[in-house]
Parts: sequence; C-alpha cells; structure tokens
Amino acid sequence: MLYIVSTPIGNLGDMSLRAIEILKSVDFVVSEDTRKTGFLLKHFDIHKPQISFREDNEKRTLPKLLGLLNAGKQIALVSDAGTPSVSDPGFTLVREVIAANIELTAIPGPTALITALVLSGLPVHSFTFRGFPPRKAGPRKRWLAVDTDSPHTLIFYESPYRLKAFLQDALEVYGDRAAAIANDLTKKFETMYRGTLQELVERFEIEKILGEYCVVIGGKSDPDENLSSET
Repeated sequence: MLYIVSTPIGNLGDMSLRAIEILKSVDFVVSEDTRKTGFLLKHFDIHKPQISFREDNEKRTLPKLLGLLNAGKQIALVSDAGTPSVSDPGFTLVREVIAANIELTAIPGPTALITALVLSGLPVHSFTFRGFPPRKAGPRKRWLAVDTDSPHTLIFYESPYRLKAFLQDALEVYGDRAAAIANDLTKKFETMYRGTLQELVERFEIEKILGEYCVVIGGKSDPDENLSSET
C-alpha cells in the first residue's frame, strides 16, 4: 500500500491524527527533502527510515519504490509541505503505482492553494491552479496568456526571487484585475495582500519579500473590484 500523506504548510498543529498514525505504521517514508521531513517526524516522535524522492533522482528511485511495494512494504509519500504530488515529483510515483495495480490511498490535509483561495475574497466556485510559472519572462508571458480569456479564478505559486517580475508580467498580460497574494499561510505572521494587480505591483516595490507566495488572480469575467489593502 502507498499512502499519500498531507503534512502542514506551516503550522504543525494542522497535522492530522490519522496522518500521524499512518506515518508511525509504515515501513518507509518517502520524502522530497529528508532533512525537512526529519524535523516533522522528530516533532511527532516518529522513527521511520526515509527515502529521498526528488525531481533530480525520481527516475532512478522509482524502480526501488515499486520493488518495495511489490514486496509487501507499506510506504508513506509526503512532500515538504502540503499535499503530495501538487507541484512536486509525487505525481510520477502515483502514476506508476496505479499502472502497476498497487493499492494506494490518500490522507487529506492542508494545501496552500485552497487556503489562499478561500482567504482571497475572489470567486471560489470555479478556479484553475497553474502551479509555478516558467522562470524566464518570455516563456512566462506566453504561459500566462493561455488563460487570458478564462472566466475562472487563477491560482499560482511563486518564489520570492521572481514574485515582482511575475506580478508585472501578469499585469501586462491580464490587465489590472483584482488579485490577492498569500504569504506565510498558517504561520504566526500570515499575511494576505489584496488589491488590483497594479496596486500589488506597487506594493511589492517596497514590501520585503520573504518566503513562498501564492498568487490568486480574478478571471476575465469577474467584476473589476478594488479590494481592500492588507489585512
């Protein structure tokens, strides 16, 4: 059995009792960053061997994991934070496990994109999650342009190093739409920035940029609202 185990995106209090129980019961924990997962396991007094499964080693690690599962071992897949296979290599393992007719299940829990969406104040009934944009401006603008006419709320992940460039490109591609930016979700200094894309571009010219960000942008058919500033 492969267990896909969601873990906290910041606040360790969000770890579910079922997730702890599963991690204590399996034979191996497959993690994106063994050091980060090691802190999590130690906090909950869980002592299990870890297997690293990252973008740069997934091809050579997949056969090993499938072999262990076929041998009857119980494996838990976790990511650095949130729900595994959302913007991380877990998808490839899930796909291969399904193809091999190996049993799997998911232990649901936190995910940054849903948390940011419900806090954004933007429509939640229909949305598109795009993940991390391309790093370079040209490919990023073309990638953004795919959703120019989409009526759905758009959700993106972005690093602190490219946040300003991403906001500027989004403003250029989509126009001045309502948007929101989430930072440090579930942590002590959780912050939501709300406004138009132009207002947020200007805000982050002076705002200190640290940590990972989730950007939520209104769809084309949404009302052109000027949302209130940071709360």
